[in-house]
Amino acid sequence: MTLVLAAHGTRDPAGSRVIHELAERVRARLSDVDVRVAFADVCSPSVSDVLRTVDGPAVVVPAFLASGYHVRVDIPAQVRESGHRQTIVTDPFGPSPSLVAVVHERLVEAGWDGEPVVLAAAGSSDSRALDDVQRAARLLQTRVRVPVEVGYVTTASPRVTDLVRDRRLAIAAWLLAPGLFHRVVRDAGASVAAEPIGAHSGAVELVVRRYRNAYLPTGAVSLPLSFATATQVPARSPCAQDSLVG
Repeated sequence: MTLVLAAHGTRDPAGSRVIHELAERVRARLSDVDVRVAFADVCSPSVSDVLRTVDGPAVVVPAFLASGYHVRVDIPAQVRESGHRQTIVTDPFGPSPSLVAVVHERLVEAGWDGEPVVLAAAGSSDSRALDDVQRAARLLQTRVRVPVEVGYVTTASPRVTDLVRDRRLAIAAWLLAPGLFHRVVRDAGASVAAEPIGAHSGAVELVVRRYRNAYLPTGAVSLPLSFATATQVPARSPCAQDSLVG
């Protein structure tokens, strides 16, 4: 059996290293499973590229914190494009309570002292993805017991930078890895800016659960997410863990 950890893809070397570190830690937990890394966008190998090299059943775990375009359309389309018929795509990472717990931990590590919180997320034009982020914010609020607002780095509003202007707030990062989006969070001017989730043990255990809970009917593609017509994917640069230019 093969587990394909499907991340967004990033030009930031630190972001790529997090994904490879996460995969390595999953390998240590699932020693009998072939764990591979693929990228939905920006760089290679793509999900299609990886699945074309897989013999036997595969489980694709989307390392995404909300169910936006890449989860609902792009990854299923790449699975179909690969021609690999023994594949299932699991639910994505978010909004998992176990990851919200990691975000809370990162906030405390950053020096949070009870200030109101902005949960900073990437942003999406898909309302369902934004709903996922709002659910994560509600889960975080039950943990921190102070008001939690959602702010976006791009695409959606309100923007993180607008929310923190002239206010004493802490930023919790609903982001998986370092990169451009986290630099915006870090530079927004909040009193506290937490680190991304990273290759935390909570993320490792979530991947393991997603894999073990996957239902794979032999000989059939099983996708809880709807397919879209596959389109030609632009050429990508390699996403090697130490040679990447989120």
